[in-house]
Amino acid sequence: MKHAIYPGSFDPVTYGHIDIIKRAATMFDDLTVCVLDNKAKTPLFSVDERVKMLRKVSENITNVRVDSYYGLLMDYARKIDCHIAVRGLRAVTDFEYELQIAHANRTISGGWLDTIFITSSMEYAYLSSSAVKEIASFGGDIKLCVPPIVEEEVIKKMKIRHPEFYKE
Repeated sequence: MKHAIYPGSFDPVTYGHIDIIKRAATMFDDLTVCVLDNKAKTPLFSVDERVKMLRKVSENITNVRVDSYYGLLMDYARKIDCHIAVRGLRAVTDFEYELQIAHANRTISGGWLDTIFITSSMEYAYLSSSAVKEIASFGGDIKLCVPPIVEEEVIKKMKIRHPEFYKE
């Protein structure tokens, strides 16, 4: 049975992430989407909130489960006995960054963890969680970027952080 992990911050989950989840789910028997708790970032959503949103948007994909982890990806991979990480690529700049991480994970894990890359669908190549947060912070429309349930949660947060752009 082939099992893979799709790790990330998912802050928030976008249509680009969902595209990678759906496509990876067709390639593997089981796919674990793992929200990594990165203390180097200041997220909009808590880990629990991100897990909840991911579970909702992936609930109809039967071979996907959502989890979270604080620590090194390779340690989590060993914990769930998984040897493959999936990463999405939008552009060459993503590849350079992701390639370094893939090499580090493989080396540090003693060859335990390999990484495969899935290129984003063209309609999502522009999309990032950072862009969604920036657009939303100025009251912009994010309907084309995230599912309605995620849009609702982003707007709730932005109404608190940037009320000047969300006057009723």
